[in-house]
Amino acid sequence: MTRGAPPAAGPLRRAAPALLGYAAVRVLGLLVLALWSAGRGKSAYTLLTARWDALWYARVAERGYGYEVRLPNGDVHSNLAFFPLLPWLERELHAVFPLSYADAGFVVSLLASLAAAWGIFAVADHVYGRRAGVCAVLLWAVLPVGIVQSMAYSESLFTALAAWALYAVLTGRWVTAGLLASLCGLTRPVGLAVVAGVWAAGVAAFARDRETGVRQAWRRVLGLLLAPLGAAGYVLWVGHRTGGGPLGYLDVQAGWRNGFDGGYAFARFVADKFTSFPGALAGLGLIVGVGLVVWLYVVCVRQGQPLPLLVYAGVVTGLALCASSYFGSKPRLLLPGFPLLLPLALALSRLRTPRSALVLGSVAVASAVYGALWLNGSGPP
Repeated sequence: MTRGAPPAAGPLRRAAPALLGYAAVRVLGLLVLALWSAGRGKSAYTLLTARWDALWYARVAERGYGYEVRLPNGDVHSNLAFFPLLPWLERELHAVFPLSYADAGFVVSLLASLAAAWGIFAVADHVYGRRAGVCAVLLWAVLPVGIVQSMAYSESLFTALAAWALYAVLTGRWVTAGLLASLCGLTRPVGLAVVAGVWAAGVAAFARDRETGVRQAWRRVLGLLLAPLGAAGYVLWVGHRTGGGPLGYLDVQAGWRNGFDGGYAFARFVADKFTSFPGALAGLGLIVGVGLVVWLYVVCVRQGQPLPLLVYAGVVTGLALCASSYFGSKPRLLLPGFPLLLPLALALSRLRTPRSALVLGSVAVASAVYGALWLNGSGPP
């Protein structure tokens, strides 16, 4: 059972407390990062816009596809691994405004993070009510790797598109859901999770409502057909460009030592941590973290979250935990899995406001410090 916003309350006005709270958390994170970086003689802005994946996206925006790096061990890192929507937006902003490609990526990230916060609020508000919606947004903001939401990365853009696609499904806007799912498929490989959520909801709706009107049925079918076009189009284009056929994109990912092995490599990575005492603590922390994620998903199921949210969160979690490389990226890869936060949001919403504010405020400070330490250290691989 879901609850919608009262008709008298404008959508933006209803979401305002969540958006203002989200902005405050992000400003805190950026301020702490700026101070921490200055103390270490580094540029916080460079860390946000011109390192790691942000460089690859900016290079695609500037020069297009075809750039690759050959490593001494024979691996080939091709920029075809990076989906095109963020670079396209960077290129358009660069053409219209006096912004570098890195600046454009930062602007896209800031605007997309606010759109993501609004979308998360819309979903949580629809399912559990306004107070839970505000808590869900703030929980997403204070995640330990929340600083990524302000980087020139694609996580914020993807989460915004995914959240609004799922909201469109929950409210019966099938064509909108299909279009947004298609855009998700042009943003990150995990766009498949949104497609799966849309398709699961569509099939279930047809099975549940056998007397759907012709117009509504065709809109639903159109939405289902649109949903996979973005991901399929890019993957097939990469296969044609590389000569690898329909599965050519997997060869590109293999050059980055990326793949899906059901979690075997990650399990070995965790097991190897127990060969030394300091490593054993890290290994224990990883096990606890994975256990928490799995537990949250089980709670989501038990609380009866809508099917598209469960399917989406399940696929996001499965792809993140079962990828065969870049183990340090897993918290970042889980960032779009916001439905996992809804049980915690619901619990926080039942507390008195001063108590929930104290909890979220304390975590926000810890998250800001961690984000500054992380970006000034190893950072997101």
